[in-house]
Amino acid sequence: MTSTTALRHYLQFSDLSADEYTYLFERAAIIKKKFKAYERHQPLVDRTLAMIFEKASTRTRVSFEAGMYQLGGSVVNLTTGDSQLGRAEPIEDSAKVISRMVDIVMIRTFGQDKIDAFAANSRVPVINGLTNEFHPCQILADIFTFIEHRGSIRGKTVAWVGDGNNMANTWLQAAEILGFKVHVSTPSGYEVDQSIAGIRSAESYKVFKDPMEACRGADLVTTDVWTSMGYEAENEARKAAFADWCVDTEMMRIAQPDALFMHCLPAHRGEEVEADVIDGPQSVVWDEAENRLHAQKALMEFLLLGRLTA
Repeated sequence: MTSTTALRHYLQFSDLSADEYTYLFERAAIIKKKFKAYERHQPLVDRTLAMIFEKASTRTRVSFEAGMYQLGGSVVNLTTGDSQLGRAEPIEDSAKVISRMVDIVMIRTFGQDKIDAFAANSRVPVINGLTNEFHPCQILADIFTFIEHRGSIRGKTVAWVGDGNNMANTWLQAAEILGFKVHVSTPSGYEVDQSIAGIRSAESYKVFKDPMEACRGADLVTTDVWTSMGYEAENEARKAAFADWCVDTEMMRIAQPDALFMHCLPAHRGEEVEADVIDGPQSVVWDEAENRLHAQKALMEFLLLGRLTA
């Protein structure tokens, strides 16, 4: 099946423009309002989403699956054993077959090269549900959450405390596109690789050795687990290296008085964040988690139907 709009993929945050993000955030707000009012909104009747998981998932699966059903479509869920991208069959062949049977594909996998290869051979939109390099759907939801609570993120400061991972890479892309600044603080050896993020200049971010200084004056403080999926063998070494990068009440106190705290979850209280922070009044992690649903519904609708007015 083919879309009525030009084929677009969402493989990293930089795939869309600032204007398109403005539309998506406005659209997500409309879709969320309808959801809360139990108002039926099903523009994707007879459309099918294929979800391919090579990495385990809770929020990604629930948000995409529930979201597609709520939009009137259906879902096919493929796990590692079902799909085996690039092992039982070349990725290119899998893409050509699967994309002839469904309308849109979401993939959660390891290397970005896999999802890039799939998209290059797909007849339908492909969405990055997470790779080692990027997590665009999470940052889409995070920024939507910030806008809900504090208005435009343009000109604001986001403090990233922790690993220079896929989340950090995606925050850097978002800052360059949407006009805000990221303060990055990571332990030595775990820095963000600017070449992966594809940042053209360093004007949208600043690196701090001291995580406390990264948080000074920030409008949003955010972090992630110290050991992402696929790096479990490094867990003990990472715990030692990241000991000073736990977001605590002192870091939040040095940020703006109305600063928000976010975490993409799952969280390890006492490691990357203190319980008093993630369970405290500045934390919006539950809104952030829910907003994966609404932001991704807006994204799927946009990739399949283009801009809508109703």
